[in-house]
Amino acid sequence: MYLFGYGSLMNPASRALTGESGWTCPVTVTGLSRHWSNVSEALISPLVVLRGEGACNGVLVKIEPTSLPDFDRREAGYQRLQLAESDIALPEGVALEGPVYVYVAETRLAPDVDKPIAQSYVDTVMAGCLRYSTDFARAFLTTTQGWEGAYQNDRAEPRYPRVAGVSDQDRLEIDRLMQTHLHDFSDRATE
Repeated sequence: MYLFGYGSLMNPASRALTGESGWTCPVTVTGLSRHWSNVSEALISPLVVLRGEGACNGVLVKIEPTSLPDFDRREAGYQRLQLAESDIALPEGVALEGPVYVYVAETRLAPDVDKPIAQSYVDTVMAGCLRYSTDFARAFLTTTQGWEGAYQNDRAEPRYPRVAGVSDQDRLEIDRLMQTHLHDFSDRATE
């Protein structure tokens, strides 16, 4: 079976903190829109996807069925749904050997000062994106909605508990991409 990771699950080091995974493949899924949303018990506003119009990039992650409960616990508060293969833009020659699941939210709430968009979470997600390509990371930035929500640069004291796999070089590239593609947001990110 497979999971469609659209946030921190795109980062192999963060994903490994939860369970074993195998083969991965970057894809785009239609019928989902990605947002920053204050919907969890965490001290940050994580990413969510909502069903409906739109498309977002992410990573198909092959997992063993025995690992699914571990990922369900990680994604507590989300609903796990099966994706239709016809909604997944697979690279030529790639065939799936089982169902694909995604964790979706029922609603979204704007990030606030108590649960902001945390740079440590952005770094973890973007470092995962950069493992595939700069274009993949750029697509993440430009297709994610809600950047106008409350923000905190928490790199010095991360609020996100699963920061992993983020190098100093990644941070430099993340900052460059954010400044280039998120014009209104980049002013807040450098404060």
